[in-house]
Amino acid sequence: LPNKAVSNMWANEESKIREQQDDEENDDEDMGVAETYADYMPPKLKLGRKHPDPVVETASLSSVEPTDVWYKLSLPEETIQTGSLSALQLEAITYASQQHEHFLPDGTRAGFLIGDGAGVGKGRTIAGCIFENFLKGRKRAIWVSVSNDLKYDSERDLKDIGASKVEVYSLNKFKYAKISSPVNGNVKKGVIFSTYSALIGESSQSGGKYKTRLKQLLQWCGDDFDGLIVFDECHRAKNLCPVGSSKPTKTGLTVLELQNKLPKARVVYASATGASEPRNMAYMTRLGMWGEGTPFPEFTDFISAVEKRGVGAMEIVAMDMKLRGMYIARQLSFHGVAFKIEEVPLSPDFVKVYDDSVSLWVEAMQRFQEAAELIDAENRMKKTMWGQFWSSHQRFFKYLCIAAKVKHAVQTAREAVKCGKCVVIGLQSTGEARTLEQLERDDGELSDFVSTAKGVLQTLVEKHFPAPDRNRISRLLGLETPPKKEKHNHMNGADNGGGGEGSSGGGKRKPVRQAAARAVKRVRKDSSDSDSERESSDSEFKLSVSDESAGEISEDSNASSDFNPFDDDSDSEDPWVGRKKKGKKKPPAKKRQSTQDKIDSLLFRTKSGDNNKPAHMFPQRDAIERACSMKEDLLMKIERLGDRLPPNTLDQLIDELGGPENVAEMTGRKGRVVQTEDGGIQYESRSEVDVPLETLNLTEKQRFMDGEKDVAIISEAASSGISLQSDRRARNQRRRVHITLELPWSADRAIQQFGRTHRSNQVNAPEYIFLISDLAGERRFASIVAKRLESLGALTHGDRRATETRDLSRFNIDNKYGRAALEATMKTIMGYESPLVPPPQDYKGDFFKDIADALVGVGLITNSDSMPGILMLDKDHNNMSKFLNRILGMPVELQNRLFKYFTDTLQAIITQAKKSGRFDLGILDLGTAGENVKRVKLYTFLRKHATGSATTELHIVHVERGMGWEEAMERWAELVGAREGFYLSHQIRNGKQTAILAICPEASNNKTGKKTETAKKDQLYTIYRPNTGLQLRQETLGELEKKYKKVECADAEKHWKQQYESSETTCSHAYWRGNCKNVTLGLDCEVGLRRRTYNVLAGSVLSVWTRVENILQTKTGHQTKMQVVRLRTAEGVKIVGTLIPKSCVESLREALASDAEKTNEEVF
Repeated sequence: LPNKAVSNMWANEESKIREQQDDEENDDEDMGVAETYADYMPPKLKLGRKHPDPVVETASLSSVEPTDVWYKLSLPEETIQTGSLSALQLEAITYASQQHEHFLPDGTRAGFLIGDGAGVGKGRTIAGCIFENFLKGRKRAIWVSVSNDLKYDSERDLKDIGASKVEVYSLNKFKYAKISSPVNGNVKKGVIFSTYSALIGESSQSGGKYKTRLKQLLQWCGDDFDGLIVFDECHRAKNLCPVGSSKPTKTGLTVLELQNKLPKARVVYASATGASEPRNMAYMTRLGMWGEGTPFPEFTDFISAVEKRGVGAMEIVAMDMKLRGMYIARQLSFHGVAFKIEEVPLSPDFVKVYDDSVSLWVEAMQRFQEAAELIDAENRMKKTMWGQFWSSHQRFFKYLCIAAKVKHAVQTAREAVKCGKCVVIGLQSTGEARTLEQLERDDGELSDFVSTAKGVLQTLVEKHFPAPDRNRISRLLGLETPPKKEKHNHMNGADNGGGGEGSSGGGKRKPVRQAAARAVKRVRKDSSDSDSERESSDSEFKLSVSDESAGEISEDSNASSDFNPFDDDSDSEDPWVGRKKKGKKKPPAKKRQSTQDKIDSLLFRTKSGDNNKPAHMFPQRDAIERACSMKEDLLMKIERLGDRLPPNTLDQLIDELGGPENVAEMTGRKGRVVQTEDGGIQYESRSEVDVPLETLNLTEKQRFMDGEKDVAIISEAASSGISLQSDRRARNQRRRVHITLELPWSADRAIQQFGRTHRSNQVNAPEYIFLISDLAGERRFASIVAKRLESLGALTHGDRRATETRDLSRFNIDNKYGRAALEATMKTIMGYESPLVPPPQDYKGDFFKDIADALVGVGLITNSDSMPGILMLDKDHNNMSKFLNRILGMPVELQNRLFKYFTDTLQAIITQAKKSGRFDLGILDLGTAGENVKRVKLYTFLRKHATGSATTELHIVHVERGMGWEEAMERWAELVGAREGFYLSHQIRNGKQTAILAICPEASNNKTGKKTETAKKDQLYTIYRPNTGLQLRQETLGELEKKYKKVECADAEKHWKQQYESSETTCSHAYWRGNCKNVTLGLDCEVGLRRRTYNVLAGSVLSVWTRVENILQTKTGHQTKMQVVRLRTAEGVKIVGTLIPKSCVESLREALASDAEKTNEEVF
């Protein structure tokens, strides 16, 4: 945010000054909420050599010890001694094998979850598990992963650890027959490698017993199979068992069935984001967290229990799993990694093109609406049409946003190469389908790079505008039957590329069209390369209902749905909450028609006298004429705008960075557009003479790693599992510079993406550069990701302010407060509710009205169906990802204003929640900022669970957080800044004034001794108070001077000491007002006290959750939030658990003791 905006933001706060007087009493219970990490060493297993790079674990996990080790590994001494499996990896293998010895109460074998992040070497760990089982005589294993390319990695991993005699076979290379039969080469043992999509393959031709992949696997394993089944990257199969209305996907059912049919199999789940989102755990049935013999009979009970608990609950689940020995999660420390956020200023030209595009889209929307009315389209058709419209809308603006940064990226990349580094550029999608469509239109001749953005809009209008083709009408009037375009299975044939054009276009276009169709056909190279196999129509990669060329969809689907808010076409945010929107549930294949075909059949019915509709229902000739001319008019406008739209990002990057011979491209594309020697432009296939397409990415990767090429460009689809770090084994050991053009909005995904260039065994750590533009909150996503990287140990360099500007990331928007703020914002704009925050004062014009008009243009405010002419909010107006995607379709200034208004509203809502004590802080950190934590008492209870026993602990601790006068004076002595020092409040209450100590963190950095007089109003200061010590919330100088005046230390001393002393026993309310309503009622009030007592329930809490809840409810009479806290005591003991109100401690203790195997009490 420019400083001006910040000061405006605070100008609005004048009105709030009235409320601020109570602020000090409700002293900000702001305890640190940072996700912190601790260095990691295997605590109990003393085997193997140290991992080559530093590894960390989240602080909450590091507070619990794993179970004791009793399992003995059979892995050869040599593997352990040479360090080809590091200590960390051996630890994971040991715990997994040990857990596999247990059985769950329902008779199935217990499973294990490896949650290691990118770069800890999950691949080797899994290979180690396979080898361990192989040596124990279990010679068959199944390894399911995301893409076929990873098969080579798995073979490499096995070879690296000395298990080269274990063979790896691709499931989709087998014929549909017994795997051990001669047809399939008598495979009796080894590893069968499969992708999630191959797992659900079935054969359309061969009859017989084994016509599905699942049956083949089950036959091969046999009923009492006790070997290993690994579900790798299992978060990619997360829509396995959606909850709610939508049906579970076929993949999901298959993964579950595989586990159910082989109850004795040793299951390992591997996923870096395995336990971050409870819904993704649905298919992890072997963890024994729910089901028979656990507190949660069904998965749904488990989910509702966890989700009800708010943010901290998942951490508790993870800790509990670690305690029980079924989960381990480490991440590569980002120590040594540098990152910076670079802002790409939007040029006035770009803003103009952007705003013009916005108005063209708004016009297009109106035309689509009018034309649909004119030809009287039926509902299903309208639904398809709008689904297509909005997904194109979103793609269009996404491409525009990225295109704005290409120039900057090219400069940055050239700089880096000059400095002897090499560059990796990360993209989400390639825009291949647009290029193929453009080729279609131009008979394979191109005059210039294809503009992806223009292609999106053009294709949308050509294929989905509700008006028939002129030449088709005349054909129809000649009563020709419309061309049979019914069977659009996306695998069959050349007809797909140009669904819109029907059979027009003479022979001349054929070859290109076939090429396009072939490309489309091969887009999912991992769907299967076997003979008789068609990809089952409901694999994880859903095709959308329409004729959008299959290429686009599958190429983006890996990427998009997984990675970018600006890219998730589905309107429902949470895949679990019913994929009800947007034809994501694919109707039977034969219905895939383009809007065009539907119109034809509509007209055709008219002609063929299919008179089941009264005559006036049919669109009239002149209506059709009008619709057609609208379409032509739109296409003309697109052509005009098209000249100013930017070209395909990927092609432009490759061209500017020296063409394909200098750039390694690792994407899912089949071909690219290049500039030839003589400056002409042509489309060429990516494949080379001696390199088949399917291994092209691996070849390109090798060239980059060998230093033949200095720049690599990776798209999401291709990047999973590819390692590009400066590996000690690779020739190219220069430092990697990883440039991101589009940031995923979830920090987890970003980390996953950065894992490409930051991995184990690297010579030097990479630097990351996020390029962000001024559009719709990009800075926001950047700051959330930056925060996460910092907590993982990365250094920001460059602009520190980028991450500190009133740290936006503290307000993560993707949570219930975000949704509430969105709801409030929308209702305020519509005038249903009075504004929580005033509109910006420097806005010329009527803010709410202009925003509302713009929102109509992006379909978030619509005409109501029941009362035409009345505007109302779209039914999904409070869907966050939809909001973020749609506001991109607003003029630049307005979208920034709206986003700003939304975040201000969010802040107001959070402040409100804090005031009323209802704010769910996630996890609180106590004992971080100089507080002193002492344990007073500890009760331990040993209890049984599904696979053993674990202890539950009840800690009673004291937290001291005040700051005495002596300490304050020590701090004061070090200060250099002119405005630093003691302040007293202007306001006098109950005869007392507040004393505070303000320190400017930046002042201590310029130790030149010159006092910088240019005290900026928005300089941030850290505040210390006598009773509560360091305050987390920093204040700007402007705010400070509103409430306080600077004084000498002598003047502050008396007030400081007075508050420090009384805060030992007197709460703030009593101190400032002379009485406290809680105390008069005989309750405890600890607000503003210097010393507080906390009761924390830690250890294995899941199994007693329900009990704790009932006690809390009966004692306090209402459903209290379970607040999760992290403590670090003075001796360095870490405790993570749930806060228990004082009134419940006794009854909780009795309840826990009643069925514990053993109890114990310690006093400190």
